[in-house]
Amino acid sequence: MDQVMLAPAEGLTTAEADTRRRRGEGNTAVRGGGRTYPEILRTNVFSFFNLILFVIGAALLTLGRYSDALVSVGLGLINAVISAAQEIRAKHKLTRLQLLDRAGVLVLRDGREVELTPDQVVRGDVLRVRPGDQLVVDGPLLDGGRLEADESLLTGESDPVVKHPGDELRSGSLCVAGDGHQLARDVGAHSYAGRLTAEARVSTTDRTPLQRSIEFIVRLVMALTVLMSGAIVAQAILEGFSVLRVVQITAVLSGLVPYGLFFLIALAYTAGAVRIARFGALVQQVNAVESVSNVDVVCTDKTGTLTTGQLTLEEVVPLDGLDHAAEALGGLAHHAATPNLTALALAAALPGPVWQVRDEVPFSSSLRWSGMVTTTGTWVLGAPDALAGRLRRAVDDATVTTRTGEGLRVLLLARAEDPEAGLRDAAGRPELPMLEPVALAVLADELRPDVIETVGRFHAEGVRIKVLSGDDPRTVAAIAARAGIGRDVPVAGAELDGLEDPALDRLVAKTSVFGRVAPEHKERIVRSLRRQGRYVAMIGDGVNDARALKQAHVGVAMRSGSAVTRDVADIVLVDDSFAALPPAQQEGRRIINGIGVSLYVFLARVASQGLVILAVTMLGLSFPYSPTQVGLTMFTVGIPTVFLTFWARPSRPDPHLLRNLVRFVVPAAVVTATFGTAIYTSLYSLIQHGFSSGRTPERIVHEFERSTGLTYGVGSADFTEAAATILAQTGLSTFFCYASFLLIGFLLPYSKMFSAWTRPIRDRRPVRLVMCLMGLFSLVLCVPALWEYFGLMGPSKPVFLVVLPALILWYLTLTVVFRYRLFDRLLGLEAPR
Repeated sequence: MDQVMLAPAEGLTTAEADTRRRRGEGNTAVRGGGRTYPEILRTNVFSFFNLILFVIGAALLTLGRYSDALVSVGLGLINAVISAAQEIRAKHKLTRLQLLDRAGVLVLRDGREVELTPDQVVRGDVLRVRPGDQLVVDGPLLDGGRLEADESLLTGESDPVVKHPGDELRSGSLCVAGDGHQLARDVGAHSYAGRLTAEARVSTTDRTPLQRSIEFIVRLVMALTVLMSGAIVAQAILEGFSVLRVVQITAVLSGLVPYGLFFLIALAYTAGAVRIARFGALVQQVNAVESVSNVDVVCTDKTGTLTTGQLTLEEVVPLDGLDHAAEALGGLAHHAATPNLTALALAAALPGPVWQVRDEVPFSSSLRWSGMVTTTGTWVLGAPDALAGRLRRAVDDATVTTRTGEGLRVLLLARAEDPEAGLRDAAGRPELPMLEPVALAVLADELRPDVIETVGRFHAEGVRIKVLSGDDPRTVAAIAARAGIGRDVPVAGAELDGLEDPALDRLVAKTSVFGRVAPEHKERIVRSLRRQGRYVAMIGDGVNDARALKQAHVGVAMRSGSAVTRDVADIVLVDDSFAALPPAQQEGRRIINGIGVSLYVFLARVASQGLVILAVTMLGLSFPYSPTQVGLTMFTVGIPTVFLTFWARPSRPDPHLLRNLVRFVVPAAVVTATFGTAIYTSLYSLIQHGFSSGRTPERIVHEFERSTGLTYGVGSADFTEAAATILAQTGLSTFFCYASFLLIGFLLPYSKMFSAWTRPIRDRRPVRLVMCLMGLFSLVLCVPALWEYFGLMGPSKPVFLVVLPALILWYLTLTVVFRYRLFDRLLGLEAPR
């Protein structure tokens, strides 16, 4: 585009602005990271888990199992609705927060100043910039202006930068002093903030450790299910199974895929996000609920995160032996025409006398002092070295150096020797008279009120904190020490330049404070931590933090920070409170710990049933389950896992989850399947060898077909074999249900009776749940409508005589196996320390 140059007083006409807007030269906001509604729906509906459910549903539809297909597809859609609703809810809340931050800007149109929203600005506009205004476009400061810009959101440097006519003003910075006009040269996507936003749009969402583990487990279970289904189909071809029986058997095998687990995870993530929001942390990516629980390193900016961005008065050190310094400092602060952060801090801490001001020189970064001519004399406040050349007597350097070494800001209050002296030369330019030092004003960056406690909580949890700031390393180190982070030797960003990755990794591992770091330095530090196997959270508020936030496992933004940073973050701290993270981490750990317990229950059921199916098939017996009996997993898995997930207590994520799953699931599945196969074989043999259960085989089969809707084919199948199958399936299902309930007792034991796998806990709720579930299933066995619904026989003496002793032996065997770690020794799996 051609360069546009205008005088401050001209600006554009409304017609010219409209023409440029139609040409696409408007300051259209670039949305960074925030996904559109169609993108949210598409990614949640067609997630990996949901695709699995939809494939299963399509296969079941092909086989004519419409009700089972409805369950599979329905769970997938429920997963999608829950995840999408959470993300849309976060998007709505974030949009409301962004609207609160939108302020109007003054633009010269038709020769006069009008207030417009930022998106109404076009290329070539002339904007009036005043103290407190945020710059919304890129472009030079025009002739006749002079101001100071706070570019901390862009660079991390908190000190204002003086801008003269012709200097570049960048979008995202803030005018803190002075006045002028800016030419809108680069707008929208072409501005500095717009380009950073466009970079931030690239999706870099990480899969969490739990998601990776579950994907591996699901793929493994699906592979085994496919192999078993192929074996069943091959057997059907060889032995002449009916198509209906093949369909029924395939439906049972598809039930081995733990798709209820997907629903549970989506529900747990969403519930965790809602609870975390109560602490002031808005979750934008649902898997951040888990990610925050794994964090062991927190990287944070200084300004806006550890500190409020404001100053506080620490002390006033008199230098002339008189006690009027506080009154003079208060007078300077309260009578300042354009108060800066220093004046605001002094005004908040000191009373202001009534002065009659004759002249004032406001503070500027180029002068590094400010002054007033009043009826009480001429007063000056500035940096000690800036005033040193006009002092009658020197100030003790040790007094100043000691405090600046602690990260404090030291200003010198001085009074003109001549009470009538002015602060300007003959041409009206600021000039210092000869001065007499009066006092030192010592100020400190104001820590957020909850930072020290929060840092302590992180340290107690073993989480390291690293400060990455654009400020002077010594100042950053002092702030870190005050916050309780540590007193490490700080490292400047320039020292990172030229370091190869191994050297950088060593430096980052041992350093907690980094100063004068640019956005690319922050990004390299986060990448280094990831290479070292650390799980990293990055907290920031400025555009300069956006790249590092995207590289971190968990990006955390302050609500008051840049819109770009909020958009790319996984979590937004809506109250700007650093203290929201430890409770969020504990909540995340509680949820993930609950999901981990549920994984044990799910996989123990899947592995046990799979082994029974293999064993019974190899023995040449009839298939051990009917499709209706698959619904019993509601009692054995569905209900308990929901409660166990939400009753879980926070604990550190298990780094050996897969290994511990193997250590628990393999022995539990082998022992349970062994007893289950023995029960099935025993009951099957009883009727085959003429044992009567009080009802003839014909009656058993007819009652079963009438209650379940399944057909064994009267006349084409042996009634004795069919009756044996029904009795054996009832016994097997009864044993599996009770064993599954008792298995919860091994996972969460309340007494030493079940503490073979792990130590007892104090929470009585799991044992009460087990008792309730056992009572509920016993009711199923006693109510005809219920046992018929689940394809079982009614109360049967053979079932009772076989299952009850088997449960006792099963419990004793599993106790011995767990207590003496027999399978650990057999498989060479030692318990992780």
